[in-house]
Amino acid sequence: MELSKNYLPQQTEDKWYAHWLEQGYFNSTPDDKPAYTIVIPPPNVTGVLHMGHALNNSVQDVLIRYAKLKGYNTCWVPGTDHASIATEAKVAAMLRDQGIDKNDLSREEFLKYAWEWKEKYGGIILQQLKKLGCALDWKRTAFTMDDDYYNAVIDVFIDLYNKGHIYRGVKMINWDPKAKTALSDEEVVHKEVNSKLVYIKYKLAEDALSSSTDEVRSSDSITIATVRPETILGDVAICVHPEDERYQHLVGKHCYVPLIDRKIPIIADDYIDIEFGTGCLKVTPAHDINDYNLGVKHHLQVIDTLNEDGTMSAAAQLYVGEDRFAVRKKIVEDLQSAGHVEKVEDYKNQVGYSERTDVVIEPRLSMQWWCNMETLAKPALDAVMNDEIKFYPAKFKNTYRHWMANIKDWCISRQLRWGHRIPAWYDENGQVVIAKTEQEAREKFSIQNPGFQSDATLRQDADVLDTWFSSWLWPMEVFGWNKNKENNGDLNYYYPTATLVTAPEIIFFWVARMIMAGIEYRKQIPFQQVYFTGIVRDNQGRKMSKQLNNSPDLLQMIDEYGADAVRFGVLISSPAGNDLLFDMSSVEQGKMFCNKLWNALKLLQILKQKEQVENNNEAEIFPSVYFAAKLNQVKSEIDEDIREFKLSEALKKVYSLIWTDYCSDYL
Repeated sequence: MELSKNYLPQQTEDKWYAHWLEQGYFNSTPDDKPAYTIVIPPPNVTGVLHMGHALNNSVQDVLIRYAKLKGYNTCWVPGTDHASIATEAKVAAMLRDQGIDKNDLSREEFLKYAWEWKEKYGGIILQQLKKLGCALDWKRTAFTMDDDYYNAVIDVFIDLYNKGHIYRGVKMINWDPKAKTALSDEEVVHKEVNSKLVYIKYKLAEDALSSSTDEVRSSDSITIATVRPETILGDVAICVHPEDERYQHLVGKHCYVPLIDRKIPIIADDYIDIEFGTGCLKVTPAHDINDYNLGVKHHLQVIDTLNEDGTMSAAAQLYVGEDRFAVRKKIVEDLQSAGHVEKVEDYKNQVGYSERTDVVIEPRLSMQWWCNMETLAKPALDAVMNDEIKFYPAKFKNTYRHWMANIKDWCISRQLRWGHRIPAWYDENGQVVIAKTEQEAREKFSIQNPGFQSDATLRQDADVLDTWFSSWLWPMEVFGWNKNKENNGDLNYYYPTATLVTAPEIIFFWVARMIMAGIEYRKQIPFQQVYFTGIVRDNQGRKMSKQLNNSPDLLQMIDEYGADAVRFGVLISSPAGNDLLFDMSSVEQGKMFCNKLWNALKLLQILKQKEQVENNNEAEIFPSVYFAAKLNQVKSEIDEDIREFKLSEALKKVYSLIWTDYCSDYL
């Protein structure tokens, strides 16, 4: 066969990947070999391949192929996550383009469109993983909304409810005004922003003025500092530190909320930071978790001044129906006109944004479903701290321990349509039962209420479960755990899995919860090792993102340079567990390395065509002896590197072995 002058990946990679699939090289069935299993962190069904995926999946591909080389029966399970918030946003946008408001559709009508969207676009990222050359067992492809998977999620909800782990109650949650749904703390991204710190004067009431002597009275008002002036319309108190001499004479007295003249108390609590701002805190229990806690402690009223879409509610009295950020500017102008603003300062502060929609979240009191985590967390914490599950790098054990030791109850309900619908049923009196079907719910209602009418109207809870409530079952349910718990040959063979490769930012979202679910339902850890990849950054150290436009088009790179060159470029610059500073020069290096291998193959073909002459000349035997020794040495070093997940170090050794020892010296 005549080889081209240079290596042309476009002519080679698709051909060989198709051959691998045709021959079933990636397929796995249980046998007498030891299993080595990886389950893919399921990308969102809305996803397209980006640099983070390239890193994560290249690492998994190296591990799975290396294990196969070492004699293991390897199984790498692919699949996608239904991604409630992201997918619903995509479908809603598609409907808007067609002139349809999703709120005008029934649940069934909306879900019909959602499934159509999923069938058309939901598999794009899986096809792109094939372009990357990933050795996935495609016949095992899973989806978190498959029928069997759906049943597993609902069964787990019912089981945890029956065990007392799941309950319903009103608490302060993170609210996404764009998606109009609750979010967990882990779904909030904090960003530093440039704000305005507004110093606002609250006029003192008569009882406060009369209690002040000429010596202590400095003004007829008390001043607070806030970056959210629009929330003063929900203020129910001013709080000072009990040891702050400036305000001790005012504790127990009153002042008035500017513009609306609501009379509110001045209270004392040692929560207050005397040094920050003026030492006075406005207390708005409906719009801040710390204010809410103060409100509970001091029995304060709760006034919710925001609607679910981020506009001002009727309770605000002013600016009703106007957007919160428009009101933020307008109210400062009105406060200044009324003489209530002492000064305005530039101020940098951390603001929470929705990870999914990138809008500023609002703390909000809301009736939600919760999962009590304390009992579930204890054995999952022990499994990691005792190294039953090993973290690479080990530094993430401390992060994990801190979060697990201070774990909060998990808000598991989401106000969406796309997802696993909560199996709660309500009668006309608002009584609730948990049941998988309406028929089961009716039977439960009739048992607990003998007067229950068989034709009574029942309503199923409109909320769906947090996406992570399904993905925490992933390592079990991809092998059909729920349908066959006892005699499941695949589950017994492949579970627990060997290695999980994931990003540290979902250590709480996903890693911790999979460990909890595995121990709760299989009495086994779900994986033996977790390797945390770093974040892919540009050569200036900035995280790659659409906003910065600093992320290269991965598929275009593969088309231009080939998948092997791209994977080389990603892995060579990825130190174990640390962020990757990506530069296109490393992909160029990968391209040259592939070409070097190609040229070595061409030379070998030329040598094969030459007449073979037996020659025992020591000068000609020495290179073979030398290279064999070098090969064994490097092989041993690479074994150790891969065991410790030092993949970039291993790749550098392979590169040096091939380029220098093999091509330059031996050949």
